Amino acid sequence: MSAPSMMLFHSPASPFVRKVMVLLHETGQSERVAVHSINLSPVTPDADLNQGNPAGKIPALRLDDGTVLHDSRVICEYLDLQHVGNPLIPREGPARWRRLTLASLADAIMDAAVLTRYETFLRPTDKQWDSWIEAQQDKIRRGLSNLEQEHIAELASVFDIAAIGVACALGYLDLRFPDSGWREQQPKLADWYAQVSQRPSMQATDPSR
Repeated sequence: MSAPSMMLFHSPASPFVRKVMVLLHETGQSERVAVHSINLSPVTPDADLNQGNPAGKIPALRLDDGTVLHDSRVICEYLDLQHVGNPLIPREGPARWRRLTLASLADAIMDAAVLTRYETFLRPTDKQWDSWIEAQQDKIRRGLSNLEQEHIAELASVFDIAAIGVACALGYLDLRFPDSGWREQQPKLADWYAQVSQRPSMQATDPSR
């Protein structure tokens, strides 16, 4: 077995990192990538991560030639071009833009959840901005409601980049906000998630394990 040719800067709790990890498992590429775990927050940068990645973002993927790709969308697009199976991101046509837009909605839910986590966990209680937190929660609620009302059939049709993103967003809500009650408000989405969360790729990347 050859040594991994790429390195992924990784924090297991990050839903964006998990999205990349799930794609690696789904496309049979996990053994091509070494995982370098870091403890990162907005106020604790990592010098190694910042090399070739001045924004200090995770996930970041260092290629064999030293090039660093960052942002989960860029990394997933790159990795989806590196395997011989069915693409998880449609290559062209209306399906490409529809699935990428749905994936973008999943990213927006993740963004709002991560920002809420930072505000409520890292910032002292007397400095927290309640209206800002509520605005992030509204984004999450609107996103989940839209998924429930408009996109269940699409999500159930194929476990691709859009479905991976939504699954990782829901997993992060369970991890950080277990009392959010999203299942009661979105029962069809909850049923879908109960099924896909049993996939080997989701089990292998579950941050609560």
